[in-house]
Amino acid sequence: MQGKHITFIGLNYAPEDTAIGLYSTQMVEALIDAGAQVNVVTAFPYYPQWKIVAAYANKPNYLKEDHNGAKLYRYKQYVPQQPTFLKRIIHILSFTKGSFFNLRKIKHTDLVISIIPFTSSAWLGNYHAKRHNAKTWIHIQDFEFDAALQSGLSSGGKKFIFKFLFSLEKRILGKANTVSTISHNMITKLQSKTAQPTYYLPNWIDENQVNPETSTQHKYLKSDKFKILYSGNVGDKQDWEYFSAFAKALPQQSYEIIIVGAGAKYQKLKETVNQENIHFYDPVPFEELSDLLCSADAHFLFQKTEVLDTVMPSKLLGMMASEKPSLVLGNEASEVKTVMNNANAGLYFSEPDVQLAIQQLKTWRANQDLRKKIGTDARNYVVKHFSRKEILNNWIHELSQL
Repeated sequence: MQGKHITFIGLNYAPEDTAIGLYSTQMVEALIDAGAQVNVVTAFPYYPQWKIVAAYANKPNYLKEDHNGAKLYRYKQYVPQQPTFLKRIIHILSFTKGSFFNLRKIKHTDLVISIIPFTSSAWLGNYHAKRHNAKTWIHIQDFEFDAALQSGLSSGGKKFIFKFLFSLEKRILGKANTVSTISHNMITKLQSKTAQPTYYLPNWIDENQVNPETSTQHKYLKSDKFKILYSGNVGDKQDWEYFSAFAKALPQQSYEIIIVGAGAKYQKLKETVNQENIHFYDPVPFEELSDLLCSADAHFLFQKTEVLDTVMPSKLLGMMASEKPSLVLGNEASEVKTVMNNANAGLYFSEPDVQLAIQQLKTWRANQDLRKKIGTDARNYVVKHFSRKEILNNWIHELSQL
């Protein structure tokens, strides 16, 4: 990649240090380490709080920055505090409009990399590549239209909109040189949407950044009770109704539930779930993540069972790397189940059975050696199969073949 000019288009980027923002930043850092010159077209940081962060609130609408060797072109997009279907559309259109003008400031590119979501990033990428006679690579972190359908955002009279959106998605993907995504099941779905070459590019973990050997007890998890943790986006894909039933049935005198995050459902959940043993906290800085994850006795992730492989939750890798067992609800055919079972990383279940989950926690609470064995197996698996260095090196090699 030495000397190549690359344009990278994605909504989320540093200083966002969770989910897609973290992975996009690390992708660009890998490109720069390989000798490329990278221009990043992105938004103002806002995720997962759904609010532009204070340090950027008073900046001009168009902002150019240097960040660890990359040139960043930002646009201050519209951010809804309560993201309804219509407000999400305006959010997308706002970012797309500002990014269109930012792309015009980039005068040379050999390769364009676009991150979905948003699909409009890939549309912008195709436009930019055509102007510069460049190659295009689209990377899909989330099939956003499928996810919206499965999360219930297509209710009412919106189905005709989705028919149009899926048609648009197919045309956009069909113009890429290569399209990658983050799980094998998502590759299968991708191949039903496009005939273009596909590439398996899973999310990764840096085993040194989530490491029980170097972590210390986090201040949020100092209770003597058995501590179960959810850390991440509190959004539409998780089954918070099941969580509420589970939390009410869990013996409060023995278990502490800690939720660390932000998102579209965060405030509502905080208002509706009111128990002494449930504690809510805002997201922690990235440098505290290892301490946070490794201080739990177990993790939980309750996904809506109708949501199938439109996303491979990146938070699962951190949960596994923390060397603690995980309790995960999800679709029977999900790749998350395959990873969990292959790794012996805890319990994966597909029926929203409250007593099954509680019985599993009781077993783990009573048997520290079993928890240790599950945690060790989980960490070993994730370090072997999802190593940041190996995954990104292989990706850089694949890009160089373009």
